[in-house]
Amino acid sequence: MTLEFRETAESKNAGITYHLAIQEEWDTQKHGSSYVPGAYAADGFVHCTNGLDLLTEIANMFYKGSPDERTILVLDTSRIESPVRYDDETEQFPHIYGPINTSAVVGELPVGRSEDGTFIMMGTRA
Repeated sequence: MTLEFRETAESKNAGITYHLAIQEEWDTQKHGSSYVPGAYAADGFVHCTNGLDLLTEIANMFYKGSPDERTILVLDTSRIESPVRYDDETEQFPHIYGPINTSAVVGELPVGRSEDGTFIMMGTRA
């Protein structure tokens, strides 16, 4: 199964979406039955992005200044047990309204960052 889809449309068509997780949060939950990011309590849903190129843009918009180590969770949308909904007209950003069952996580991709915190090479295997 291909895990790396650069473009939004190809990601959506393949039923793959991405969640930029804080590595420590994922590491403490990945062996359980579900994963819930720390931001879920405040946001009410889990943020996801279709396409690695768009994910890079979003990461730089919102998380460039964050020192947290990150990882990209590759999610098979057909396996997600919580409700998944698009709240944006462009259908680029699926929201998951509940925990992510870990069985829906079909891969993990690396996150590259430059010294100033800029996200680069999202999902590219070195």
